[in-house]
Amino acid sequence: MASSTIVQRFSFIVFSFFIFSACTRIGTTELGLGLLPPIDAFNTKDTVLEVETETVERPDSLRIYGSDDHLVGTLTNDPLFGATNANMFFQLKPTYFPYYIKGSIDSVVIDSAFLILSYRGFYGDSTKPVKLNLRKISASTPLSTDSTWASNYPNAYNIQSDDVVADPFTLDFTKVHDSVINRFEAAKDQIRIPINKKYITKFFKEFDSTNAYKTDTTLRQYFPGFALSTDANTNNNVLVRISLLDTNTKLALYYSTNSTAGTATPGQRDTVVDYFKYTIYDNGDVNFVTRKRTGSELANHLGKANDSLVYMQTSPGTMIKVKIPGLKNFANKVVHRAELIAEQVPSTNPSPFEAQMYPPNYLFLGAYDSASGRIRNIPNDYQGTVNTTAFGIFGGRLTYKSIQGYDKVASYNFSISRYVQGVISRKDSIFDMRIIAPVNDSVKYVPPYPNNITAGSDYLTSSLGNQPALGRVRLGGGKHSKFKMRLHIYYSDL
Repeated sequence: MASSTIVQRFSFIVFSFFIFSACTRIGTTELGLGLLPPIDAFNTKDTVLEVETETVERPDSLRIYGSDDHLVGTLTNDPLFGATNANMFFQLKPTYFPYYIKGSIDSVVIDSAFLILSYRGFYGDSTKPVKLNLRKISASTPLSTDSTWASNYPNAYNIQSDDVVADPFTLDFTKVHDSVINRFEAAKDQIRIPINKKYITKFFKEFDSTNAYKTDTTLRQYFPGFALSTDANTNNNVLVRISLLDTNTKLALYYSTNSTAGTATPGQRDTVVDYFKYTIYDNGDVNFVTRKRTGSELANHLGKANDSLVYMQTSPGTMIKVKIPGLKNFANKVVHRAELIAEQVPSTNPSPFEAQMYPPNYLFLGAYDSASGRIRNIPNDYQGTVNTTAFGIFGGRLTYKSIQGYDKVASYNFSISRYVQGVISRKDSIFDMRIIAPVNDSVKYVPPYPNNITAGSDYLTSSLGNQPALGRVRLGGGKHSKFKMRLHIYYSDL
């Protein structure tokens, strides 16, 4: 009996050895071996196809809409990506026209006036205060609710530098979260810019229901809107995020008149507040974001074919061209999973500033349709944003890894298994690819095979993708020694 038991144990050990030896042919997929077919797991093999990569400026026409976070500020010293400058132009209006200050004009006693902005955070270095400049937009280029300008269009509106609406305002990031509690509101995360005496007089005394406040059109003529900027010559290195649509954003006019005399104490007047606010359909706004590459690391890599480093910056920014030459001669197999893997190349000695320059939340991998000149979906794999399950499986969301001696490496994975299967089995078209960090993007959408007859559009809004201009990451290209971008294929022979 003892001898039989020993033989059985020996046989089990030998059998186990061969099983686990066979398993060594399988690489470590990013999503785990459990996603491979269980009945075929021991016959599954893997291989890595090299990719060719190149960074180019993205010729996009990003629109930043009223529902998006807006940006104001400068990044003057980003050694990887260069400089960024962001200015805001917007209107705030009364809730009705003709608008009027309550009571007789002679009885108006001005308390104060503030431009109040909803603070949503920052991108960059918040250790130093930043100065905000508030001026009037030039009347020669009024804002319009009928059209929106591309965010990277540089000179659509002019800041009327001699028409200062408020003295330079110092934004202290350590205090911006403080609560504001008074008889009119209880709020926090507000930027409260005091309006100067000249414009307080205009808003209260000179503008009335017979001229500026008569209609929407006349208000545009007298006051086209606000221009908010920072001093680009100051080394602020931060972009401030502001929401126009949030209820925190408003022009607040505090005053009393003979119409606000209390009844409890006859003749005693009480301060009231009137608000001018922003609405998407009635107010014009534009947010210009311009990039400059001079002196940056990126400048040395733009347009460099088959590069070892590639640079991804949220729109308006860059995109990455990707080619997979090895697919052309890849033999017909059963493809279990094919994933394009892109990994960050971390800085060796990152500065505190680098930690604040976080990567994009989402990257989109598309195919370049040379016939239309548009980016389209990867055939058969990307099935649009409406199909939330398929959207999640396709990939592109930011994740972090601990690899190559680094604890937190940004990574993006894209599942293109059906596309690869179609290429090697049906000889479907091979596309060059593009990686973008989308913001309010529209891409050409073709349904999966066999319904790939008609095309439509799919929309990647900021709620699905990224907020404008926020996020950048240096990725390993196809030639990088440690963080190589690659196509990892798990397959079985036919």
